[in-house]
Amino acid sequence: MGAALKSIEAAAGDFGYLADALGVGDVSHNLNGQKLGRKGQATRERIMIAAAEVIAEGSEVPVSLSAVARKANLGMTSLYLYFTDLTELLLAVLRPVMEDATDGYFRELGEYWPNADLEERCRSFVQAYFDFWTKHSRVLHLRNNMADQYDERMMMARVRTAQPTIALLRKQMALPGGQPSPEAGNMASVLMTGLERAVTVATDTITPAMIERAFGPRNTNVVEPLTRLFVLAVRDCRQQAG
Repeated sequence: MGAALKSIEAAAGDFGYLADALGVGDVSHNLNGQKLGRKGQATRERIMIAAAEVIAEGSEVPVSLSAVARKANLGMTSLYLYFTDLTELLLAVLRPVMEDATDGYFRELGEYWPNADLEERCRSFVQAYFDFWTKHSRVLHLRNNMADQYDERMMMARVRTAQPTIALLRKQMALPGGQPSPEAGNMASVLMTGLERAVTVATDTITPAMIERAFGPRNTNVVEPLTRLFVLAVRDCRQQAG
């Protein structure tokens, strides 16, 4: 573990890394309680790869356990040895996605952003977040859709993976060596909500097509406006702290 990630871990406190926030770790047994050998681990991995492929196919193939089983050339009985339902499977698929986030936009928050470089650092963070969503757009949109439909486990996963980022963003709003104010906490939460919403819309590949047919081309250049909002918010909170 490098020094940058150590500083991230310390700053994030009890939240830990983004993938850990999902609550899905290494699995040693199947759902019948049998220890997974090499073949069992390979089968579980095969199911996760098949799920990722089904998700990548988009709206052409509805994401379901039966679709995943067909893609993996497995029967449903075999699939149920490893995953109880679609939510559990998707949470497992999301783990490497959130590991990618730890090495991407989350790393951008690992060091304090000096005032002299504030705009550049904000832009770098926003761009990294946008790139992460672009890379993993389909699975992240599926996660949010399921959360919006009140899938409790997916809702909790969405919230828990946002909390470490909000915690580090709060620290950017304090003076060097100081503690963030309650107002900074509120601002960090609002900023992250707005950032996710703006990037969600900008990276959506389905709904905008309907909107464009009715209203013309949409503007997907969200990085610069969001960068400006982050600069203003961080600067204002620092000024209030002083």
